[in-house]
Amino acid sequence: MVRFENVGMRYGGGPEVLRDLTFALEAGSFHFVTGPSGAGKTSLLRLMFLGHRPSRGAIEMFGEDVMAAGRARLARMRRKIGVVFQDFRLIDRLSARDNAALPLRIGGAAPGETARTVEEMLAWVGLDRRMDQPPPMLSGGEKQRLAIARAVIRRPRLLLADEPTGSMDDDNARRVMRLFSALNDLGTTVAVATHDDRLYAESGRPRLELDGGALTARGAAAANADNGANMDADRDADAEAPAPPGQSA
Repeated sequence: MVRFENVGMRYGGGPEVLRDLTFALEAGSFHFVTGPSGAGKTSLLRLMFLGHRPSRGAIEMFGEDVMAAGRARLARMRRKIGVVFQDFRLIDRLSARDNAALPLRIGGAAPGETARTVEEMLAWVGLDRRMDQPPPMLSGGEKQRLAIARAVIRRPRLLLADEPTGSMDDDNARRVMRLFSALNDLGTTVAVATHDDRLYAESGRPRLELDGGALTARGAAAANADNGANMDADRDADAEAPAPPGQSA
């Protein structure tokens, strides 16, 4: 699904913010990207959602060579990726309903299909009574769940989340993680960047640890092995999250 080989990244003519990254995320896996603030987690996610080109090395996404891809191929690859940004990136003048609908409308979905899918997705994230409220009227946790709904509404093959629980209390953080787990159970590959070691430790899932732009792979990520055993660690908690609308296990 995602393969990096000796990848380095710099912004402009500055020093490398990521260096010598080699790892693979297999289809259907769930990994945390951990490390302190400034370690390079956001930069790594930026490479994975094709928002920046590496300065060296090779990246393969969905079986395609990113370095050899032109704009059209990169655009096709991006449509397979959902991103939950740290700052939400919601449009304040639009309702929750219209924010969630944006990817479908941009993709040319029929109005009736868009309306039905949006209502189902917002109900799935617990915003069925807040659909007509704009983001300034939502709490931080509600904004994050809206951002998740928008990111996954087109059923991406890869979901990337940058510090999705950074401003949440424990209950909301666990609720968000259950939503991610429900998506992963249905085959979506998930990578979550966080500086919260407790969140990672409670999950039992493998991680990629960054320190000063260098990567230390842990658990299943290091050996590129099956992580099925880790996936069962929080199965009881995951069972509380229903499958996303339109999907079944």
